[in-house]
Amino acid sequence: MENSLENTLPTGQLLEIIKYPSPVLTTKALEVEIFDQELKDLCQNMLYTMYKAPGIGLAAPQIGISKRIFVVDVDYKREETEEDSGEYTLSEFNPQIFINPVLCEHEGETIFQEGCLSLPEVFEDVKRFEKVKVNYQDTDGNDHSIEADELLSICLQHENDHLDGIVFIDRLSMLKKTFLKKKLIKAKREVSHNL
Repeated sequence: MENSLENTLPTGQLLEIIKYPSPVLTTKALEVEIFDQELKDLCQNMLYTMYKAPGIGLAAPQIGISKRIFVVDVDYKREETEEDSGEYTLSEFNPQIFINPVLCEHEGETIFQEGCLSLPEVFEDVKRFEKVKVNYQDTDGNDHSIEADELLSICLQHENDHLDGIVFIDRLSMLKKTFLKKKLIKAKREVSHNL
C-alpha cells in the first residue's frame, strides 16, 4: 500500500488519548488543507500512540485535534513476550493513513462488537455496513480510494465516525446509549474528584 511504512514499530511521540465525554469527541472535524512535514509528524505520532495504546485505529479528535485524519492497522500482531509479563512484541505492521476520508459507497450489513480507546472498558455490538469504499488523501495530498470488508471496513467506519463527532455508543439504542453516557460521565466525575 502506498502509505505503508517499513515493518518496524513506527517511532514517534506518545500523545494523550482524550476520553469521552470531552467536547472534541462530539465536534465535527475540519478538513486538512495544508500537507506539510507537521502533518506527516502528527500522523507518525498518531500511529505510535495507536500501537502503544494498543488499538487498531486512532482519529485526530481522540488526541484533541479537530482535523479529518485517522490512522489504522488491522493486520499487526501483538504477542506477549512471556506469560503474564505484561510486555508485548509487535510485528507485521501495515499502517494506513487517511486524510479527508469520504465514505462514498457501502453495501450489506453486519454486527460487530466494538470498543474504543476514548471509551475504555466499554464493548458493545454495533450495526455497520459490511463493505465500504473510501476516498481519501495521503500525507502529500494525493488522492486514493480503497474498498474494504471485514475488520478493515468496521475500523474505517468507526474512525470516520470520530471525524463527524460520533462515538460508537451513539449508534446504539436510545436506552443503552443513555445508560452508557450517564455511566461514563459519572466515572469521569469520580476520577476528576479523586485527583
